[in-house]
Amino acid sequence: MTRLRAVVSLLLWVLALPRAGPAQGYRLGLDTRAQAVSYRGVLLDSVPVSDTVTGPTGGPTSRDGFAVSCFPGFSYCSVFRPGLEQHASPLTSTADLTAWGLGVAGLSIRVRARLGASLGASDVWPGTEPALQLLEGYAQYAVERMTLQLGRQTVATRLGVTGFDGGRVTVRDGRRGLELTGYGGFGLWRGSTLPVTSSALNPLGEFRPPERTIVAGAGVGWSAALFDARLSYEREVDPSVDYFVSERAGVDAVVRPYRGLSLSGGADYDLAQGWWGNAEATLGYLAPNGRINATARVRRYRPHFDLWTIWGAFAPVPYTGIDASLSLTPISRLRLHASGEHYAFENANVATPLVSVESSGWRFSWSAGYTVVRDVAVEGGYHAEFGPGAASRGFEGNISYTAGEVLALGLHGGTLDRPLEYRFDESSLATYGVYAHYRPAPRVGVELDASRYVEERTRPDATAFDWNQLRVSARVVLAFAGGADLAGLPPAVQGMPRGPRPEQ
Repeated sequence: MTRLRAVVSLLLWVLALPRAGPAQGYRLGLDTRAQAVSYRGVLLDSVPVSDTVTGPTGGPTSRDGFAVSCFPGFSYCSVFRPGLEQHASPLTSTADLTAWGLGVAGLSIRVRARLGASLGASDVWPGTEPALQLLEGYAQYAVERMTLQLGRQTVATRLGVTGFDGGRVTVRDGRRGLELTGYGGFGLWRGSTLPVTSSALNPLGEFRPPERTIVAGAGVGWSAALFDARLSYEREVDPSVDYFVSERAGVDAVVRPYRGLSLSGGADYDLAQGWWGNAEATLGYLAPNGRINATARVRRYRPHFDLWTIWGAFAPVPYTGIDASLSLTPISRLRLHASGEHYAFENANVATPLVSVESSGWRFSWSAGYTVVRDVAVEGGYHAEFGPGAASRGFEGNISYTAGEVLALGLHGGTLDRPLEYRFDESSLATYGVYAHYRPAPRVGVELDASRYVEERTRPDATAFDWNQLRVSARVVLAFAGGADLAGLPPAVQGMPRGPRPEQ
């Protein structure tokens, strides 16, 4: 209840914001989502070695038929049993605020924060700790040739998305199409808004750097009518040992020789490890009438790990893939799409004389959408994938009704089969549900969704219990603006719809 009161207090505080002065303005978006979930729990148990028997596959099982894991020298074996049904009610509220007109021309403030809570009896849903997270929070000073940002922010380059608490400066020469960027500060954990030292990211007490890492990077870009090019560099250091966490550099380029035709590519090099990372080259074509969109690509992927982790010691093996996609609109009501890829891993230089292992795989998908009448559309598709260790295939479909930008109703369903190569466990999943998106006013949006997941597992032991679950969710999006938000804009622009748009 304490977290719920905190969410309510935040909403009340936002609604009580004073009106901005004549030279001031702000934009505020509130996105609140609540979900009720019920799913199967799992109970870790143990049985004495003397109470195990030989199962149908030759391995040990408990006397009531559950597969067990036994280790030499231990008198007990571990076993997973079906637990009690778990109920979770996660609630998140995200506030996105931009304010300007603060007495200095070009100065503005951007704050984006998320408040999360678990309204159930117990915390059985991940991501609700810590309750309050600052996603972004910085002051920005922007003029024609320069932008300066100070605070918590993120930078997206071909090396990934990097979050840090620090500063960033961008200098531009619009006449020559040049842009130079430099940034640095205390780093955040990859894919998170928390530092690597946060206990929420380390529940098992594994080794992590004892201090926040220091991030520094730079980039230079050049834009012209027929091409764009950019160089990126980033390094991260652990100050506790004064040693690199990572150091990489990358290059991107796009060439547009003819209308609708583009050739793009890029690559990055891991300076700390001394090897090439990811690289790709893509040829794309978009017809002038928009009815044909085709791409062909060659890419190389290699996962990147920080030097303080143990995973880099395993020398991750890259793979190379060739893929293509084609989207067609032969008539205004019909949309077709197909894509496929074949990939193969490089030689891992590991001898497996007793086991034959696949080192390549493929995936493909197709989909079609047809507008039956003006406001009713039907969509369906199929996807399949086969690779080392596992495979998957399934259908999906959707029937939707839309009434302009005000209302959207739909039914959705799908299947997913996952045969596994290295486990005696195969899963068949079926999903179905309904959704509704309603926008009663330009700055208000409401979304409702109810989905059922029915999963069956094929196993030779008693662990083949169901993993069915039900999810019901609600979302409310509110948009506020004040002050000079619309000042100086033509009446036609001021009359344009605002706020969240229902998903089609």
